[in-house]
Amino acid sequence: MRGAGLVAACLLAGCSTAERVILLPQADGRPSAVIVQRLDQQGAAPVMLSEPYAEAVVRDSGTQLKYSDPEGVRSYYSRLMQEQPPRPRRFTINFLSNSNKLTPASAPVISEVIRALTEAPAGELVVIGHTDLVGSMEANDKLSLERARLVAAQLEQIGVPRERITVVGRGKREPLVPTANGVDEPRNRRVEIKLR
Repeated sequence: MRGAGLVAACLLAGCSTAERVILLPQADGRPSAVIVQRLDQQGAAPVMLSEPYAEAVVRDSGTQLKYSDPEGVRSYYSRLMQEQPPRPRRFTINFLSNSNKLTPASAPVISEVIRALTEAPAGELVVIGHTDLVGSMEANDKLSLERARLVAAQLEQIGVPRERITVVGRGKREPLVPTANGVDEPRNRRVEIKLR
């Protein structure tokens, strides 16, 4: 499910017929949700977890919705939570209208990416180009890919191996700020860099 938060699922100690599923908050605060349903219980209603620390206790007799204490979850599942892979880090570079020129405020972001890469030496970068909603789909697809390639080239010039970079253009399909078609929105003219 797109946008789903992290879920901790663990067997209850000493009870082989019950499981817990706990929805953990996303690092960036975005909302998330997950639906829990036992496939072997026909007709059983699914339980939706849509708030951080919402918990589904799954037993043979059915699924019960509860709410966990954040401190209790961190304490009880501390080992499990420490073993999670690191969450991707995201960086955003903005562009001037109808161009592949960075805004002056975006120039330092490349240095931030390099610093983050030194902390994650095996990290992989996904460079995703976007446009605002001005212009045709074809022109925006081309421009978004040009923007992503420009940023990838800058990363390569300062030593990031090409094989660690994936380049993608999304055109005007995924605006950061939803607008009507044809609206010039500076925050949508961007390249997102995801370090994972």
